[in-house]
Amino acid sequence: MPELPEVETVKRGLVKLILYKKFIQAEVRESKSVMGDFKGLIGAELVGLRRFGKALVMDFNNDWSLMIHLRMTGQLIWQGEERFAAGHPTEDFVREMPSRHTRVILEFDGGKLYFNDQRKFGFCKVLRTVEVGEDGFIKKLAKEPWGMEVKEFWEKLQRRKNSVIKAALLDQTVIAGLGNIYTDETLFDAGVDPRRRAGKVTRQEAEKILEGARKVMQRAIDAGGSTMATYVRADGTKGSYLEEFAQVFQREGQACFRCGTEIKKNRVAGRGTYFCPRCQK
Repeated sequence: MPELPEVETVKRGLVKLILYKKFIQAEVRESKSVMGDFKGLIGAELVGLRRFGKALVMDFNNDWSLMIHLRMTGQLIWQGEERFAAGHPTEDFVREMPSRHTRVILEFDGGKLYFNDQRKFGFCKVLRTVEVGEDGFIKKLAKEPWGMEVKEFWEKLQRRKNSVIKAALLDQTVIAGLGNIYTDETLFDAGVDPRRRAGKVTRQEAEKILEGARKVMQRAIDAGGSTMATYVRADGTKGSYLEEFAQVFQREGQACFRCGTEIKKNRVAGRGTYFCPRCQK
């Protein structure tokens, strides 16, 4: 699943490529991937792109919107005067579209945006713009690290006191946008072991975790996201976070940059988890 920095990177790329283009029509090739009716968008101009956690929302000038979630294997491929691919990298990035993975084709004046999804977990949803904030998927999202106060964050952690802290951070109703990569990096920055129970995290540690999340994710956004085998920039080039900034993620067996201890990998909250056994208490 993409994390907030990757989706933010995709959003910024799309703004440069399709903003103020008119929506012509949609071809739905997989009904499972669509909710709502694209008829409401026909002839409307795209006037804004927003991100709610890991979901993209396209706003049109007739008070209709389109929400897109790439989930695990989704792609957005634009073919117009320029071509770009964003999302799960496959040979579809360089193939002519549509492919056997194309679920929806969104035609704008000047090009087509292909929504591909191998595993069919992603979706496109058409809804009224005023209903976006009340949508069940978005309404349940917690605030992002930049918009959350320490008191609120700590209280949310206490409600999941029996969960390990990593599982709590992956819960989008606790804090929005963190996934596997940046949760590991955040907990390292804060010096907290990912296996600790959320109820054992002190308010002071919660503050460090929140500060770490802001720092780690801002670095990732500035770097264009991670280079994990799932998400690349909107222009098809890869982000540089892992090479430039990653402290623990995918560094199993290597020396900790902070103390020299060997980075370990464990399975925590059902996910491969990297941490320093000395720096993270």
